[in-house]
Amino acid sequence: MIECMYHRLGRDGDEDVFASTDGTRSNWDPEIQHGSPPLALLTKAIEELAAGTGLRIGRLTLDILGPIPVAPVRVRAWVDRPGSRISMMVAEMSADRPDGSRRAVARVTAWLLAPSDTRDVARARHTPLVEGPESGLTHAWPGARGYLEAVSWRKQPTPDGDSAEVWMSPLVPLVDSEPTTAVQRLAMVVDSANGIGAALDPQQFVFMNTDTVVHLHRLPEGEDFGVRALGSIGPDGIGLTSAEIFDRDGFVGTCAQTLLVQRLP
Repeated sequence: MIECMYHRLGRDGDEDVFASTDGTRSNWDPEIQHGSPPLALLTKAIEELAAGTGLRIGRLTLDILGPIPVAPVRVRAWVDRPGSRISMMVAEMSADRPDGSRRAVARVTAWLLAPSDTRDVARARHTPLVEGPESGLTHAWPGARGYLEAVSWRKQPTPDGDSAEVWMSPLVPLVDSEPTTAVQRLAMVVDSANGIGAALDPQQFVFMNTDTVVHLHRLPEGEDFGVRALGSIGPDGIGLTSAEIFDRDGFVGTCAQTLLVQRLP
């Protein structure tokens, strides 16, 4: 039974050490992690670093630097560009190679900005997304274990050729029984945009994302998030997934992912 995505093992110098659980296993390969758990864990590190600054996250960029093993990982965070109104913070995940040396496997770069009162001019470019009854198969990886068991995935009916819509919710905490913020819960599901907006059959093609870039014009709330996504495939094996992100109150931001597309033998 999956109880959380990571167990906290302690601290070593300036790094926090975590054990990766089965809830991080990718639908592409059970020996590596799905992108959402590392994005969420690194987002947690940034939020903890930013505590007390008065700044809030406006953009998160996850770069996947190599296969992320389902194994103990180390996380450190630092301020890359300090500022009272605009600051860049970075969190990095590393893991051991088989020979015992260490490599960076994922990095999240975040822009944090100082909030001010703009409620009188606040607007969203998309109307709220309303969840309805589920439609058909939940996703294109039926029977996949690991991460897809740790999230609720509710596909919505949409016309052929339109962006796909899915409502998602984490079913487990991120780290042990530690509180999980709404931004972290969103990060736990948003990397799935690539699978939601899949333009190709995963039985015939691999289309793995190298990054996930999330822009938030307002902070998300709650535990349920709607993702409306559509993939585009270029003629030379490179693709793009773009998505709009919603919570129960409406539109919160966007997501974009670069794809490596390869035909399966």
